[in-house]
Amino acid sequence: MLLGLLKAISRYRGFILDSIKRDFQSRYQSSFLGALWLIFQPIAMIAVYTLIFSELMRARMSDMSGPYAYSIYLCSGVLTWGLFSETLNGLVNVFIANANILKKLSFPRICLPIIVASSAFINFLIIFSLFLLFLVFSGNFPGWIFFSIIPLLIIQMLFSVGLGVFLGVMNVFVRDIGQFVSILLQFWFWFTPIVYVSSTIPEWARDALKYNPMANLIEGYQSVMLYHRAPDWNSLWPVTLIAIVLFVLGWKMFKKHSADIVDEL
Repeated sequence: MLLGLLKAISRYRGFILDSIKRDFQSRYQSSFLGALWLIFQPIAMIAVYTLIFSELMRARMSDMSGPYAYSIYLCSGVLTWGLFSETLNGLVNVFIANANILKKLSFPRICLPIIVASSAFINFLIIFSLFLLFLVFSGNFPGWIFFSIIPLLIIQMLFSVGLGVFLGVMNVFVRDIGQFVSILLQFWFWFTPIVYVSSTIPEWARDALKYNPMANLIEGYQSVMLYHRAPDWNSLWPVTLIAIVLFVLGWKMFKKHSADIVDEL
């Protein structure tokens, strides 16, 4: 499975890289501010939540100190959630959005999910790099413990890609899936401790968060970026298992229906 995927990436790397470049250009080339919108959108979102919730959360975050505590907490969640949301949304619609290419060109269809996931990850790296610069210049960089986010990102991408490809294939045959995912992500965002701190919600809600894979991942990022502590790896084992299972299921679903996708489109 993995070997076939790596072979496809290696053989068609030129096509993949050109497609990622075209995707980036098509998003921002014709706009006046260009790629700056990539930065402005999450900053605007973070600014709104900070203005609304900062005083409320600061009063309930007794274990946090410093003027930037809530902003760092918020950025750690909003930016990584943005990666998840963009990846999942893109993959759910990837085959439908590229129907013409699938019908006209001959290439491994798995290249399309790779392009979508890579584009989302590059966008994330750009805005996350600015967040890291802020941490460095404000004296809040976590040091060597920062590299603990690498396994978190790997787990998150496995989870996102597996779920996205699985739902993306289903969406070709049942078009309601795409609409459902858009609504689901809105509820999922608020069911994840990004804007609020989990200690501020009722106990029954905190217990329910244990079954939210993204909650465990986001809290891992927040632990590293704000508290300068390694994530709770024990709490991440279930998420890791779910991510691997979803990745395998997504691949098998794609392999099984790869030929049917073009016919259905």
